[in-house]
Amino acid sequence: MKLGDFVQSGDWKGEKHVPVIGAPDSVKAGEAFKVDLCVGKEIAHPNTAAHYIKWIKLLFVPNGGKFAIELANLSFDVHGDTMDAEHPGPAFADPFGSVRVKLSAGGTLVAQSYCNIHGLWESSKTITVN
Repeated sequence: MKLGDFVQSGDWKGEKHVPVIGAPDSVKAGEAFKVDLCVGKEIAHPNTAAHYIKWIKLLFVPNGGKFAIELANLSFDVHGDTMDAEHPGPAFADPFGSVRVKLSAGGTLVAQSYCNIHGLWESSKTITVN
């Protein structure tokens, strides 16, 4: 059994758990660019104390590379914290965030997210470096 056997994917336009990668198709080598990450872009993911996205990770696999390189980890693990365990907190963080990235080679951006009820989800986006 491998962890990859439990990672789910799909079309983010029809599945609220799939992480979305907002990034250009092509970038200049060594030049910073913005990557937006979110879950629930087209169909909102529930954002309650009982059902939420705990984290989103961004990884990069260079063309011809053997390993994924972790670039960012957006954590929502204090989601809905409260001093009263019987009542949800007064504030919640939606699973959205941005990071700035620099690449020297083309490859694939991979986003993974974790829903506290529905497990691991993944998507990817190929990016060219000029």
